[in-house]
Amino acid sequence: MSLSRLSLLILFLVLSASLSFAQSQKLSNKKSGNPVFPGWYADPEGVIFGKTYWIYPTYSAPYNQQIFFDAFSSPDLVTWTKHSRIVDSTAIKWAKRAMWAPAIIEKGGKYFLFFGANDIHDDKKEVGGIGVAIADNPAGPFRDYLGKPLVGQIHNGAQPIDQFVFKDKDGQYYLLYGGWGHCNIARLKDDFTGFLPFPDGTMFREITPKGYVEGPTMFVRNGKYYFMWSEGGWTGPNYSVAYAVADSPFGPFERVGKILQQDPAVATGAGHHSVIQVPGTDTWYIVYHRRPLTETDGNHRETCIDRMYFDEKGLIKPVKITVEGVSAQALK
Repeated sequence: MSLSRLSLLILFLVLSASLSFAQSQKLSNKKSGNPVFPGWYADPEGVIFGKTYWIYPTYSAPYNQQIFFDAFSSPDLVTWTKHSRIVDSTAIKWAKRAMWAPAIIEKGGKYFLFFGANDIHDDKKEVGGIGVAIADNPAGPFRDYLGKPLVGQIHNGAQPIDQFVFKDKDGQYYLLYGGWGHCNIARLKDDFTGFLPFPDGTMFREITPKGYVEGPTMFVRNGKYYFMWSEGGWTGPNYSVAYAVADSPFGPFERVGKILQQDPAVATGAGHHSVIQVPGTDTWYIVYHRRPLTETDGNHRETCIDRMYFDEKGLIKPVKITVEGVSAQALK
C-alpha cells in the first residue's frame, strides 16, 4: 500500500471514529423535554417491560369523554410512540365514564391493566369502581378480565379510584387505592380475581398517612418501603406529592414531607405520579402530570418526567420540575 493510500485510510478511520463519537454524544445530550408527548394526559403510570419504557396515563378530558386509554412507549425516555385506544368502554361494558389512572403489571406473559371507572359515590345505587383488563401485549388490545369491578364498594371511606399494584419482596401482590382522603391496601389473589383475607379476617386495611388525599404508589429501596401520595386538589395549583417511609407495606407511615410541587416559573399542579427505577442501578425517575402556566382548565394537564434523587440518609430530595426533562437512557 502506498503512503498516500495509507494516509487516506488513516484519515477515514479517524473521521469515522470522530463521527461515531459525535453521534453518541448527541444521543447522550438529547433531552426528552417536558411534556414528553403532546396532548392532555394525567395520572401517568410509568413502567418498564423488557427494554422498553411505557407510560399509561388518563386521557384528561371531561368525565363523559374519559372512556378510553392511550399508551406510550419509548426505548430511551426521549422518543415516544403513541398506542391509541389500547382499551375503551366498548370492551369494558360496565364502564360508562371517568376511566382513570391506569396501573399495569406483567405476570405469566399476560398484562393486567387496573383502572378506575364511573366515579361512583354511592355503591348501593351506582356500578363502578376498580376494574381489571387483560392483554397478551402491553399495547393491547385489552379485554375485560372479570366482567365487573374488582372493587365495587366503598371500604373504610376510600373512594375506589387511583389503584396501584405493588409486588412485595416475597412475591405477594397488593392493591393500594383510594380517594376522599383514605387509602386501603388489600392482598390480591394469585390470579387477580379477588382478594385474600388478612390474619384478622378483614379484606381491606386502611394505611392512610397524615395529609393523604389520593394517588398512592409504593416501592422498595434498600429494604425500606416508600409510600407516596398526592395532596391538595387536583384542579388547583397546589396539587403536590408527599411521602413516608416504613419497614412494612402496612406502615405505620409517618409523613416525611413534600417532594414534588408547582414552580411558578415552570408549571402548576404537579402531582399524581409514578416512579421508574432503571434495573440494576440507583437511577430513578418520577413521572407526573402538571398544568402549563397558560392554562386554567382543570383537565389541561400534561405528562412530564424528571429525575428523582435520594440523600445519604435515604430521604427523597425535593424534585426540580423542568422544561428540559431528562437525558436519553437506553435500557440494557
